[in-house]
Amino acid sequence: MTHYSLSLLGFGNVGRAFARLLLRKQAELSRDYGITFSVTGIATGRHGMALDSAGLDLEQALARVEAGQDLAHLSTQPAPADIPAFIQACGAQVLFETTPVNYETGQPALGYLHLALELGMHAVTANKGPVVHGYRQLTDLAAQHGRQFFFESSVMDGAPIFSLFRGALPGARLLAFSGILNSTTNLILGRMEGGESFDDAVAYAQSIGIAETDPSGDVDGWDAAVKVAALVTVLMGFPFKPQQVKRQGIRSLSPQDIAAARQQGKRWKLVCNARREGDGIEAQVSPQMVGPDSPLFSVGGTSSVVQFETDVLSSLSVVEGNPGPETTAYGLLADFLNAVRTQ
Repeated sequence: MTHYSLSLLGFGNVGRAFARLLLRKQAELSRDYGITFSVTGIATGRHGMALDSAGLDLEQALARVEAGQDLAHLSTQPAPADIPAFIQACGAQVLFETTPVNYETGQPALGYLHLALELGMHAVTANKGPVVHGYRQLTDLAAQHGRQFFFESSVMDGAPIFSLFRGALPGARLLAFSGILNSTTNLILGRMEGGESFDDAVAYAQSIGIAETDPSGDVDGWDAAVKVAALVTVLMGFPFKPQQVKRQGIRSLSPQDIAAARQQGKRWKLVCNARREGDGIEAQVSPQMVGPDSPLFSVGGTSSVVQFETDVLSSLSVVEGNPGPETTAYGLLADFLNAVRTQ
């Protein structure tokens, strides 16, 4: 039996879903993998921090945060001055980072993960920013310290995209991919197809917690662009930034456009594409009409899909149906297990 101390940096919807998943899987991890764990640190944006080298009570932590209470009551150590001090004090072997994404620089999450790796921790993130802006740096640093930097949940939640190529497709060279990578716009377009206005569809997405108060990251294509950049960077081995992705969002689509597509038996989707062209990559995010012959046509609601073209498999698709925080949490758990099994 091997025991691991864990630290959670970020305790929002995904962080709390991960905590609940750890509790639910605790007996299974012990029985099937010989793994026990304790959470020695939790840092939140609005509810303070808690540290306990003997292990925090996860159920109490969940209850306090969901009741709007501070976590300091659970801490056996003085509150660190900032997040770097928290990382240094948490004494964890694995850091899970789920803080908000920064599309432009990946900071401050990039710096947090760098520090965790320097301190000898495995670093697991659901954050796209550090993958796009620091993939090679963090991967090389992890190797220097005999640790892993994993990020399965950064694109398509818990669907095995990065680990698919890392483990199941050795020797396959990715030539191109196409898909729907932003679930919010997929939901909005589906509701517009049902007769809602753009504003009403956005308001609905906000009401169920899918869209942010400022939905521009989704509707203007930035979230999709950073996911394209992450896939190109990691799976195609070509460092790529979101600003290099040709980007058009869905704001310009009118009810008339939606109706015209329906009359043709087609649907609008915010489609992500990337393809090797000579020595470079051509990548774009744009609204496109797709017909029933496309694998994207029937992907509705908040579901996502990506279709890969490799030099050995002409077409391979992965579809994720209506994900939520729980599926993102599973990606973190899978990364944890894969990280500690490859030590």
